Amino acid sequence: MKKLIALLCVTTLAFAGLTGCGAKSEAPAETAVAEEAVVEEAAETAEVVEEAAPAEETAESTASTVEGKTSLTVGFDANFPPYGYMDENGEYIGFDLDLAQEVCDRLGWELVKQPIDWDSKDMELSSGSIDCIWNGFTYNGREEEYAWTTPYVDNSQVFVVAADSGIASAADLAGKVVNVQADSSALTALEDESNADLTASFAELIQVPEYNTAFMNLEAGAADAVALDVGVANYQVASRGDAFVILEEPLSTEVYAVGFLLGNEALRDVVQEQLDAMAADGKFAEIAEKWELTDYVILGK
Repeated sequence: MKKLIALLCVTTLAFAGLTGCGAKSEAPAETAVAEEAVVEEAAETAEVVEEAAPAEETAESTASTVEGKTSLTVGFDANFPPYGYMDENGEYIGFDLDLAQEVCDRLGWELVKQPIDWDSKDMELSSGSIDCIWNGFTYNGREEEYAWTTPYVDNSQVFVVAADSGIASAADLAGKVVNVQADSSALTALEDESNADLTASFAELIQVPEYNTAFMNLEAGAADAVALDVGVANYQVASRGDAFVILEEPLSTEVYAVGFLLGNEALRDVVQEQLDAMAADGKFAEIAEKWELTDYVILGK
């Protein structure tokens, strides 16, 4: 009896094995046709999705929301006076924030001031966390990376040193420690091929998260010079008495503009229209005078 049961089991397993192998190679015709149709439909669907929603259309969908918009979220570095920073009362103020506020007032929008880490600005913009980057944002070298307004401020990169340091020119920085903000225009200038010899002459080039740290290092003697925007340099020097001076020869020259997500020209154009109107009626000049930046304004000139 046990032998008979064993024989039946072996026969059953052998038959099942033959059936299983046949199922992979000899599927019924109707099943094969159905499977082929499903595969073709899936492929066609994938093509439609790929054609209908490429990554670059993200900005276009963002642009379509301009109609009915009620606020503008501006991304800025909260440690970059006089363009944007926190005052002693804990309020965010600055030249660029005043410009943005005037634009929003004219449009009937709410201004949302969003401080960001400067080296994360592109992520903040592409994710939709902010509508634009507006904070002494350099246009030069980034022309194809954003939807830009017309440049509105002419700015330069300079070196600030201690007044009693004996440093009178960039050549005197050989063997010295220089501080610069990470992902800043000054860093870009120092890394440019045209300044390769100058940068190589430094004892060390140290990147700091913001310029308050750089000036603390300069005051403490941990740094010999700070490379930064001339507008910020003027503010820092003026607010610290006669302890520091700006070297006469600039590191580089540049202009500032407001940067929107590439493809979001619709929102850019709305803001540009208001900036042009402010330049024409004198409000732009009034704000620039308040922040002692009159000499740097180029919009409307």
